[in-house]
Amino acid sequence: MAEAILFVIAGLAALAGAVTVVVARNPVYSAVGLLGTLFSVAVLYVVQLAHLVAAVQVIVYAGAVMTLFLFVIMLIGVDKEERGVESLPRQRVWVGVLAGGIILFAAGATLFGDFEWVPAASDTVLEASSNGTIQAIAEPLFTEWVLAFEATALLLTIAAAGAVVLAQFKRRRS
Repeated sequence: MAEAILFVIAGLAALAGAVTVVVARNPVYSAVGLLGTLFSVAVLYVVQLAHLVAAVQVIVYAGAVMTLFLFVIMLIGVDKEERGVESLPRQRVWVGVLAGGIILFAAGATLFGDFEWVPAASDTVLEASSNGTIQAIAEPLFTEWVLAFEATALLLTIAAAGAVVLAQFKRRRS
């Protein structure tokens, strides 16, 4: 039951962030909506016990890609002046009430909740429930597939060096 509730909340948050990306007039607000969507999708991955994918989602997309997006937005320039007037007079009060409700819900779920659906919190861990953990993926990656992993790392390094060389290349006039 808790998984379903968490899935619905994370799904609605992902949809709200996606709608913000499309509807927001300010590109910074659009980027923040995308960040919310990426974090919500990471929560959905955790609910499905794909911890490695969730970690990659947060580190690569919510971290590195969003930083790149914000740098590009700031480089292009958002010179539109923002109004300092709040259009919703009691928005700070409502946000405070909402944040307090979320904190109370999280505290109640932590203190009184039954977390048998979380493999790390249960007494017995099913073998099938640990397929998406970082350890379950890293063990064969660094034992059986270490040569392919290192070859991929070498190819990516060569590709990055080639991109730098090509970026510095100047065409000669014929």
